[in-house]
Amino acid sequence: MPSIYQLKPAFQNLLRPVAINLAKMGVTANQVTASGAVLSFALGAFLWFFPQHKIALFLLAFYQLIRMALNAIDGMMAREFNQKSKLGAVLNELTDVLSDSFLYFPFTKILTQGQEFIAPLLMLAIIAEMTGVIGVQIGASRRYDGPFGKSDRAFIFGMLALLICFNISVDTFISPLLIAMISLSVLTIFNRARAALKEVKQ
Repeated sequence: MPSIYQLKPAFQNLLRPVAINLAKMGVTANQVTASGAVLSFALGAFLWFFPQHKIALFLLAFYQLIRMALNAIDGMMAREFNQKSKLGAVLNELTDVLSDSFLYFPFTKILTQGQEFIAPLLMLAIIAEMTGVIGVQIGASRRYDGPFGKSDRAFIFGMLALLICFNISVDTFISPLLIAMISLSVLTIFNRARAALKEVKQ
């Protein structure tokens, strides 16, 4: 099943000039990663305290593009400008799951229906990313198999924020949507574990 993550190479090609210019300016991949985390934490706090604020909701939708861009840029800078480091690997994985939690847990206050599904969804999202990292631990690559990864979560939560921002009710479909997201997250965990084991066997 396809995932938005498969669009990443084309997205990176568009952003490569930005990464080159940042590297020339002396900016490091770790600084880009940390900046994205700070922005995520700040926006998450804004959403938590002002869950119905239209500016906060619009910023979340718009920020998803910025966050994906920052994630692509820090990865390119690490690989293409010899900036890979153990600290960078730790920052990259930790800030991703923490940012997801900060940005999406406020939906327990934003939504008027289906709030009970947010915590299980975030728990499974963390497990899915952990499963991807386990691939490295057993001698495989870091697994990003779908069908429901970080980019897909970002797209759906961004669209929900945009709909709510423009007073479009999501009550009629939000619970089935969240249940579908939970089911796809479970499938993603299974696919990543299976792909890692298959890669090691080969």
